[in-house]
Amino acid sequence: MDPVFGLEGKRILVLGGGQGMGEATVKRIVEQGAHVAIADLDPDRAEKVAKAVRESGGTATAIGVDVLDDAALVGAIANVEANFGPLDGMATVIGMAGWASLLDLELDTWDADQNRNLRYFFVAAREVARSLLKRGAPGSIVCVASVDGLRSAPNHAAYGVAKAGLVHLVKSMAVEWSGQGIRINCVAPGGIITPRLPDRGPEGERKTMEKVPMQRRGTVDEIAKAITFFLSDLSSYVTGQTLAVDGGFMAANLFNVTLPPKNTVMGAERA
Repeated sequence: MDPVFGLEGKRILVLGGGQGMGEATVKRIVEQGAHVAIADLDPDRAEKVAKAVRESGGTATAIGVDVLDDAALVGAIANVEANFGPLDGMATVIGMAGWASLLDLELDTWDADQNRNLRYFFVAAREVARSLLKRGAPGSIVCVASVDGLRSAPNHAAYGVAKAGLVHLVKSMAVEWSGQGIRINCVAPGGIITPRLPDRGPEGERKTMEKVPMQRRGTVDEIAKAITFFLSDLSSYVTGQTLAVDGGFMAANLFNVTLPPKNTVMGAERA
């Protein structure tokens, strides 16, 4: 572990830590000496990750929780703090998109996307912040949004709106809480290889990512590195920010970049 991270002995809750970005985040912060509480909808999945941490010499506990149940989520956080110890930080990676055009979007899908991408984070972050403030302790909270919260999200607008809400909420939380030592930041992934979106092979990946400057999808470990940065002392003066981890996608001009004819200015021929 590297002392520059300042994570040794810190207790971190990872919501959605049983696979994918969450599991990768657990591995990264454990490498830096953090003690980890792994929460997942599937308790067996969480326990599998926790067991691997313990077998490697780290400290981890597992808990099953449905983050869409407000009371269960609040209770799970209280249970972690009572039995594992007071938290120093939290990372949340849970999210899912419903797909439909705006004209066909059902209100149930709209509500589901707000709940599973935005609402649960508000509930969880508020509980962790209340605990930190009560103890007068500093802390770091990190959520995962999406580049689709930074640009349009055609055919999954409810998801994009919820992720945009995360970006805004992080700013508001930062303004209210950072003066008391609680930093709040956000990671916005681009195209990432995950258990739900597996590698499509070299040719499939090349065709789908040809407009991305780095011409590939990212890995869950690359998202975990960004989350670890925000949880750690490396970002000690960073709060209220959203970092796009997207291979340059948001920086790219995805329109036609063919050069205009020589001597053409704003569509008019130069005399």
